[in-house]
Amino acid sequence: MPTVKPLIVGIGGTPREQSSTELALRQACEAIGDQAEIRIFAGRELLLPLYQPGVASRDPGAAALVSALMHCDGLIIASPAYHGTISGLIKNALDYAEELSGEARPYLDGVPIGLITCAAGWQAAGQTLATLRTIAHALRGWPTPYGATIRTVPGLFAGGACSDPAVAADLGRVGEQVLAFAQSQASALAGLASVQRAATLTSTGTAP
Repeated sequence: MPTVKPLIVGIGGTPREQSSTELALRQACEAIGDQAEIRIFAGRELLLPLYQPGVASRDPGAAALVSALMHCDGLIIASPAYHGTISGLIKNALDYAEELSGEARPYLDGVPIGLITCAAGWQAAGQTLATLRTIAHALRGWPTPYGATIRTVPGLFAGGACSDPAVAADLGRVGEQVLAFAQSQASALAGLASVQRAATLTSTGTAP
């Protein structure tokens, strides 16, 4: 029986295409690309209408983001550090998760969330990572134990690939922890379904 790949969604970057933050996100996703289905929202895809609670958005980009969040098995968020916190662009994208409040799986309940921050200095990167962890908890998600704080320097992502092996390893670790958690959850749910099915067959006297 073929194994269904988990859906891992990536959100990150700036309005500038191929920003350092977007490239960091893509590097983390590429590390698990052969074992997961990847859907990335980055760059201009994040130029969404300002989220308004209770007002249904007709923007197709917003609808695609909400659908991806609804069905994802894991999420990776990458934000630049702007004045010690996440960017408004990333915050607005995450605000759309409010549309999932009434779903069977409200918000991002139980979803593993990997976090990446990029900044010119370590202090801003650390503060921004702490903010992302708080948001992940508020959305009922599980921030992975490891979060990557990246100090962006000229040439770090020259040609689109990370030139620093240590940074590349950090980004890969974020993706791998999200994938491992998603796979573990899928396995646990499959096992639970099997036990429940066996219990049902036993109670009805039906041989498995």
